[in-house]
Amino acid sequence: MAGGNERSMKALKEVWRRAENSLCADCGKPDPDWASSTLGVFICLSCSGIHRNIPSISKVKSLKMDQWDDAQVQFLAKHGNAVTKATYEAHIPIYYYQPTYNDCQVLREQWIRAKYERKEFTEPGKQLPYSDGVKEGILWKRGRDNGQFLPRKFLLSEREGCLKYFSKQDAKEPKISIKIDVINATFQPVKTGNPNGLQITYLKDNKTRNIFVYHESGKEVVDWFNAIRSVQFHYLKVAFPIASDNEIKNRLTRNFLKEGYMEKTGPKQREAFKKRWFTLDHRRLMYFKDPLDAFAKGEVFVGSRENGYSVQKGLPSGTQGNFSWHYGITIVTPDREYLFTCETETDQLDWIAAFTSVINQAMTPQEYASKCLDAVSFPS
Repeated sequence: MAGGNERSMKALKEVWRRAENSLCADCGKPDPDWASSTLGVFICLSCSGIHRNIPSISKVKSLKMDQWDDAQVQFLAKHGNAVTKATYEAHIPIYYYQPTYNDCQVLREQWIRAKYERKEFTEPGKQLPYSDGVKEGILWKRGRDNGQFLPRKFLLSEREGCLKYFSKQDAKEPKISIKIDVINATFQPVKTGNPNGLQITYLKDNKTRNIFVYHESGKEVVDWFNAIRSVQFHYLKVAFPIASDNEIKNRLTRNFLKEGYMEKTGPKQREAFKKRWFTLDHRRLMYFKDPLDAFAKGEVFVGSRENGYSVQKGLPSGTQGNFSWHYGITIVTPDREYLFTCETETDQLDWIAAFTSVINQAMTPQEYASKCLDAVSFPS
């Protein structure tokens, strides 16, 4: 018996070492050490917890701590990540967001359930709840002034190229109508205090407006997210007919590069530093008094190194404003310097890395056109 177990573990390790099985089949995290004995995929610990919640589909075991019999090992050897993906990911729409291990729980769970439980991607041309160009339903929206989440009717229309929401379910005219090409959507469970919290961001009069919504159903809110991406994709295909599918895909919703608290001072650099919530959305650095504010209190354009932008660790000598955090950052632009402080050195280094990644990228023609935002200064 001991010899059989030893033989099985040796065979298991051989399958485990295959290059195709070096990343989690569901989120791409390196070195997965769990596997599904019924699906034949190698997965990470976090994704194994999601699989465990769908026991009718997937039985998971640890590759290090559990015993595997010969039949189970042979099943893994016959399948593995490449073969299983070829079945369950055969027909993923180009616009569908495939989460990584850095994404939130609801995105990863609905991706796994869409693949294995609902089998949404196994057949070509399958009608999906986010693919027909229109979506209507109720989302709980946070009030701009009172902060309460209340049910509101939302309507997404590919034909009209917009997303609307209505103050009342029977209202004929929308409270707001947002052009689909200026929308971004990101999941914000921590910020909203809801595991299904979604932040919808759009440009209004060249200013960023935030709407925070959620739905009790994780599937429903992820369907809304992918419906927005679907409508955006088809809208941009018409607007940019010579662009490739991948080029258009890269222009759909995007995660913020970094968010968090820093202290800032005003343009004279003699005012007291104030704690604010910052969001870096590629080249737009915005700050808010509260993370759930509808509008940013100020923003600045972060350009490229070739155009005179840089980020420096620390503050200029002789900085006069009072500050309680001591890990400084200076962003240098062609017009002025912006000064910030972070609470910890880790925060400081993370922000510097985020700014550096943007500054090191060459600017596109569209970004040159929006460079006028750099004139927006931070009020005190």
